Amino acid sequence: MTGPLRVAMIGHGFMGAAHSQGWRVAPRFFDLPLQPVMQVVTGRDAGAAAAAAEKWGWAESSADWRATIARGDVDVVDIVTPGDTHAEIAMAALAAGKHVLCEKPLANTVAEAEAMADAAAHAEARGIRAMVGFTYRRVPAATFARDLIAAGRLGEIRQVRAEYLQDWLMDAEAPMTWRLDRSKAGSGSLGDIGAHAIDLAEFITGETVDSVSGIVETLVHERPLLGEGIGLSGTASVERGRVSVDDVALFTGRLRSGALASFEATRFRTGRKNALRIEVSGSLGALAFDLERLNELEFYDATAPGTELGFRRILVTEHDHPYLAPWWPTGHMLGYEHGFSHQVRDFTTAIAEGTAPRPSFADGLHVQRVLDAVERSSAAGSIWTSTTE
Repeated sequence: MTGPLRVAMIGHGFMGAAHSQGWRVAPRFFDLPLQPVMQVVTGRDAGAAAAAAEKWGWAESSADWRATIARGDVDVVDIVTPGDTHAEIAMAALAAGKHVLCEKPLANTVAEAEAMADAAAHAEARGIRAMVGFTYRRVPAATFARDLIAAGRLGEIRQVRAEYLQDWLMDAEAPMTWRLDRSKAGSGSLGDIGAHAIDLAEFITGETVDSVSGIVETLVHERPLLGEGIGLSGTASVERGRVSVDDVALFTGRLRSGALASFEATRFRTGRKNALRIEVSGSLGALAFDLERLNELEFYDATAPGTELGFRRILVTEHDHPYLAPWWPTGHMLGYEHGFSHQVRDFTTAIAEGTAPRPSFADGLHVQRVLDAVERSSAAGSIWTSTTE
């Protein structure tokens, strides 16, 4: 493929802002083989979609995603809607011959994810590409951690610890959102942020989670709905909605190699704002990454003399580190938004070169199966549960 790459984004919430930043900035720093054109942003409310287009730099807006997908001047469909809509939109876009970038988790159920992966496989045979937005793979320090392990610097991988910790729901009176509704979100902390912990642990180690034993728990079962009503007594009353997803997920995993891993996902860890933390221990060394310090990697070389042992801090800002060559002088930091530019670079390159982008819809399906296995394990009393069943 040559020429412009005309993009339509479906949805325009928090992730819409992040993806818009990626599409807008990537071609200004990276020498891309195709030039992204921010053609149209689509949302359910025409006014909100128009405001998003003006704010984030999209040429047009629409309130009809089906009409957007049918347009002849759209090459890529970028899906940033809640999970209950992913399958329908993605499969329609692939059937229409559009390349698809879909936010994680891939879907709300294994059945939906299987249908999406099957549609992507058939589309790939026609030269149509599909990718899941596990953006944290593209934080330079996380990619560098993967490279160190792939080069054998840690030796045999023995243990992995992965956790994603946030606290934005710790207030029991925080209002209901769609992320607390299973019909829209699929699951709670498990799918929203646990999916990232699973994918990043597998990406960094090159392993897959083959079985799990876990527990999920809802800590606050009701929350106020947005807005107030008037009760029978004539006084102001606040209606409450039922939380139908998990607040905390804890599970152990056995990796393909036999190594053990522990995972935690919670939006109730007081004081942790966005702590995606991975620690990998091997026979020759160890490393640790924390998204709250995303320009750093801790590395332990167990082969060093005893007098020199200890974790050392690597500042991942050199131009020889992954993705960093086009950015700032050494020592100048990157932020959360840069991963979305890296995602655009990789997806655009795969489309231009006719190669399969990663993570694929098959990768997204695997993560969905892990999430499902954790829920089934919890329901059965934390028994070991295969991720392939």
